[in-house]
Amino acid sequence: MIPPPPRRALVAGLAVLALGLAGCATIDEKFPTLRTFGIYEIDINQGNYLSQDMVDKLKTGMTREQVKTVLGTPLVTSVFRDNRWDYVYEFTRQGKVREQRKFTVYFENDKLARWEGDKMPESVVELNRAAGEKALPVLPGEGKSWWEKIKDIFSGQSS
Repeated sequence: MIPPPPRRALVAGLAVLALGLAGCATIDEKFPTLRTFGIYEIDINQGNYLSQDMVDKLKTGMTREQVKTVLGTPLVTSVFRDNRWDYVYEFTRQGKVREQRKFTVYFENDKLARWEGDKMPESVVELNRAAGEKALPVLPGEGKSWWEKIKDIFSGQSS
């Protein structure tokens, strides 16, 4: 028994659609949450977090121990390239790389010769201060003495 023509077209259309979606790799790109629905992925900080104030402390001629004191232990060292240390940092959120930085120092005769790498963020202290200012705005009258605040109340000024 042969199905009626509209049903044949529907079955053929569904077969073509199924074949098209079966080999389609872009579905994960378009709808990544379908594959990982309900799965929480933790944020991962990996490597050496360097800031600009750390880099500013480097001076040519420093020993390896002095560089290690300033920047910390390098993430990548190689027996084949013992004159080079690589500091790599990567921040991953929900399985996607959000931030990645590389910084390399070069040694000649066990003394720091030069360094190069990506632009580093400002110092950690400045980043924390800026985050605090965003989270806790300055209130009107903050920084004034109690006497100045009382005078402002009676003079009609509120700031």
